[in-house]
Amino acid sequence: MDDIDRKILAELQANGRLSLTDLGERIGLSLSPCHRRVRALEEAGVIADYRANIDPAAVGLSFSAIVFVTLRSTDRAAVKAFEDAVPQVPEIIQAQRLFGDPDFMLHVITTDLAAYQKLYDYSLSTLPSVQRLSSTLVMKNIVQNRPLPL
Repeated sequence: MDDIDRKILAELQANGRLSLTDLGERIGLSLSPCHRRVRALEEAGVIADYRANIDPAAVGLSFSAIVFVTLRSTDRAAVKAFEDAVPQVPEIIQAQRLFGDPDFMLHVITTDLAAYQKLYDYSLSTLPSVQRLSSTLVMKNIVQNRPLPL
């Protein structure tokens, strides 16, 4: 990856809807080489996907929580079962495995507290191998969906 690729990535992070012509103009490449580089970045998995960045509150998802999860066992089978089950819960918008205790951190979004309580009782607490859940409610998002510092 060279400086031109980094410029391409920075521009696409700022505006993923740029046409290849506009992108090429911004970074100083003609259409064909710009297209080849973008395609190579996509094929290499550097550019994973394109999507709209939606304001959660605008679609009624104004309640968010961070849930720390401790598993009963951290053997390979227990961790795999938990990791396989997490993507089946659409309200979990980000999940990270952690070193130490707790074992996982889940970012959860729902419409309100009642919806979160239902999710907690019927989905989160029933995930495989869960020993303990600890929730922290998000008061305010300060930095969210920030572009990578390229």
